[in-house]
Amino acid sequence: MTSGRQREFSEFVYRLAQASAEVIRPYFAAPDLVIELKADGTPVTVADRKGERVMRDLIGQAYPDHGIMGEEYGSLRREAEYVWVLDPIDGTKAFAAGCPLFGTLICLQWMGRPVIGAIHQPIMSQFLIGDGSQTTLNGHPVRVRSQPRIDDALLLTTDLDTPCQYQNPAGWRKLVARAAAVRTWGDCYGYLLLACGGADIMADAIMNPWDLMALIPIVEGAGGLITDWQGNDPVKANSIVAAGRELHAQVIETLNPH
Repeated sequence: MTSGRQREFSEFVYRLAQASAEVIRPYFAAPDLVIELKADGTPVTVADRKGERVMRDLIGQAYPDHGIMGEEYGSLRREAEYVWVLDPIDGTKAFAAGCPLFGTLICLQWMGRPVIGAIHQPIMSQFLIGDGSQTTLNGHPVRVRSQPRIDDALLLTTDLDTPCQYQNPAGWRKLVARAAAVRTWGDCYGYLLLACGGADIMADAIMNPWDLMALIPIVEGAGGLITDWQGNDPVKANSIVAAGRELHAQVIETLNPH
């Protein structure tokens, strides 16, 4: 993909983020917000649906031959050269509770690989975008922080229990015991903190494609490493471990004891 196309699509990602924010913000901390449960037991609100709809409409108008995969409305033209992967509110439980630890995830895949990813936090007006080579927060370059020791690391996760349900419980307990501090500042906001140097490890034991695709160019652009729980290609993953380069191999080894 040419640099001109990269710039064009990055500008369009920002447009998608701003448009979705306009429909999401009024519902944040609204006392009458209705929370429904989908067939898979996950929560959804009218803000999730409206946020994705406005992005899908804009993509359809600007790039009618592009594919789309979204959490709320499914997939369209998945085999296209360019595919947009959307999660209008990653962290719906936090959003519905009036907690700002959520965000809108936007990713552009080219030939099956994520080339641009963004996290937009519409309440705090934080726009994080990465292309695998550079990541910026509101236009300013950010980097993962240098941390060589798990024992001194801040570990983040979305849910403390899911690693024991979906991954190796012993490895997870060992990592938690070794880390200097563990917090559930999770969902996509944990990855924003990691990319900006506020945390050292972010790990989620179970994820969907719309949860994780945008994270790949963001973490890599900030100088970090991102894989699945076992250290494999994140594009094919259903779990994620992200950390600085000095830490990542240690984290994977700890999570997967022989």
